[in-house]
Amino acid sequence: MPEVEDKTQEATAETHLMAKDLLQQPVQIHLPTRHNPKLQQVVTRINEHSELQTLWRICNVTAVDRLHMSDHGPVHMQIIANIALKLLRLIVESGVLPNVVLNYGLQNKDAEIVVVLAALLHDIGMSIHRNDHEHYSLFLAAPLLKELLTDLYEIPVRTVLVSETLHAIIAHRVGGRPLTLEAGVVRVADALDMAKGRSRIPFEAGAVNIHSVSAAAIEKLEIKRGEKKPVLLSVRMSNSAGIFQLDGLLKEKLLGSGLEPYVEIEAHIEGTEKKLVHSYRF
Repeated sequence: MPEVEDKTQEATAETHLMAKDLLQQPVQIHLPTRHNPKLQQVVTRINEHSELQTLWRICNVTAVDRLHMSDHGPVHMQIIANIALKLLRLIVESGVLPNVVLNYGLQNKDAEIVVVLAALLHDIGMSIHRNDHEHYSLFLAAPLLKELLTDLYEIPVRTVLVSETLHAIIAHRVGGRPLTLEAGVVRVADALDMAKGRSRIPFEAGAVNIHSVSAAAIEKLEIKRGEKKPVLLSVRMSNSAGIFQLDGLLKEKLLGSGLEPYVEIEAHIEGTEKKLVHSYRF
């Protein structure tokens, strides 16, 4: 059956091309390194790290292609890393000490490295499976962390930073219990990837439920210096369904994170509410 053979060959060739693209498209992580040369070196190493770059793409095959979830690949990692770094800096500027400073006498710049690495590696376990991905992230991240920090720190300090980063990774799970400021920052940052267009894949694919509709209602998120607390999270919504993202998801991540004294949240709807669902049947 030559026609079937031709189609099989075409499909195989297309698959090989997709795999080739997967392996040959490096992602450039951009972060405000602010006079933190070690953080800049870590980011440079990450941008040149083929294994990590590929793991991010495999995560999206699991999340988007197979499970029809929102993005969990390099764009998500980039966003979370920037949010986490901004949260940490605003809180530290208010006089709060990160735990690597409080417990080990290290510097705020070292805490930034912990937060960035945890943010960039927290979901790589999705490359194996969604279920228990936080645990899988740990054993994938451990050797990568040692490699990324080699020659930047002596072994004792490097060991502290690796352990603190792994703690921040596992503490982002549901029911996780962050024991450090750095872990709490990563946990909350993970819930803040909700700006317009970021969480709409399931909704636009036709999945109509409270998760997809509420995600589609979030228009914009701004992270500012607060008046009453160090951080103000200002959320603009097109529909009041977005409250579920805040009360059902962000609130769950914030409570127990250790960041409750440092973060305040405000949300508002601008103009007339946008109709997201015309009808619903089940």
